Amino acid sequence: MTVLIAGGGIGGLTAALSLHAVGIEARVVESVREIRPLGVGINLLPHSVRELTELGLGDELAAIGVATAENVYADRSGKEIYSEPRGIAQGYKWPQYSVHRGKLQLMLFDAVRERLGADAVRTGVRLEDFTDTGDAVRAELADRGTGRTETVEAGALIGADGIHSVVRAKLHPDEGPLLYSGIRMWRGVTETEPFLTGRSMVIVREGGVEIIAYPISPRHVNWVCLVRMSEPGPLVEEEAGWNRPGRLEDLLPYYQDWNLGYLDVPALLAGSEVLLEYPMADREPLSSWGRGRVTLLGDAAHPMWPVGANGASQSILDARTLAAELARADDVPAGLAAYEDVRVEATAKVVLANRNMNKAAEKARLARQEFGRITDTYRRETGAEVHVLNERASLTPGG
Repeated sequence: MTVLIAGGGIGGLTAALSLHAVGIEARVVESVREIRPLGVGINLLPHSVRELTELGLGDELAAIGVATAENVYADRSGKEIYSEPRGIAQGYKWPQYSVHRGKLQLMLFDAVRERLGADAVRTGVRLEDFTDTGDAVRAELADRGTGRTETVEAGALIGADGIHSVVRAKLHPDEGPLLYSGIRMWRGVTETEPFLTGRSMVIVREGGVEIIAYPISPRHVNWVCLVRMSEPGPLVEEEAGWNRPGRLEDLLPYYQDWNLGYLDVPALLAGSEVLLEYPMADREPLSSWGRGRVTLLGDAAHPMWPVGANGASQSILDARTLAAELARADDVPAGLAAYEDVRVEATAKVVLANRNMNKAAEKARLARQEFGRITDTYRRETGAEVHVLNERASLTPGG
């Protein structure tokens, strides 16, 4: 059996590595013509770091990431309101990493080519359509360079093709638009001196304006600005620009007098090497993702607000669970159904917990007990408590 994975992002590449590790052949098609280390920073929580470590990528991950030591909640003058340790310092057996998304994708891409072969990932190829015949999946692929199309056959199709998933659109054609939170986001990466411990994430909120900043290398700080622009509702076309270049003049007025002492916020924003803008949006969780020999993974399955730093981590957990369930199943549909049985409910809880945490934080008083309660509730709702992860059995078959 060959599993065809549509999408060569973090989830799709991790799925290919995970399937290979259990003896299942995988091939990836990615519409981008060249995978390069582009983008900004993301976080990998300990449960996803565990999975990449069990795939034999722990040393490579440590080399490109910063092991986050603490989260610091502060006011706009830099006064600490609440802090908590993260990763190993919090009691997990695995660290939490802040890492450049593009470097992580490239690390996974190189590992796939090394382990599965140079032709395991076809770039510049887009999935256009598919048919589940019962015995196989016939996928129609289009080469973006030549315009030529071809039909390939696989034992299963995994839609890891992101928030605008072609696979999801065919499986669930009547969903309608994404759901807009009313919050606009800007992201950037700035070369600057380390602040606090050099491994600290700082979160500052005043009213409907927030900034989160953390290092992704000894010399680079990733930052995310969130500004409430409206009430939640369907994502209309004029709000839907995704990863479009942002304009500093649109962003800076919200932060022009924010200075934490150890971090000059206006200078941080103005010095960014890249500035991206997009809406904070998600969808209502589905009761099932796919059917037969086709299913979803990552953002295609469960787009979520990036409030709990959990999006990439959940994609990695999807990938590892998919491989484990296919490896133990008697047939492909049974394996994919078992995968969904595990992951649909778990990821729905994360989607809803992200919403709840953001709403609670917007209403929270600037008090230590409020932030502690919010973060404790989030870990409990998402199953990410220290003892739960540390005591959980390995997803590696036989591990």
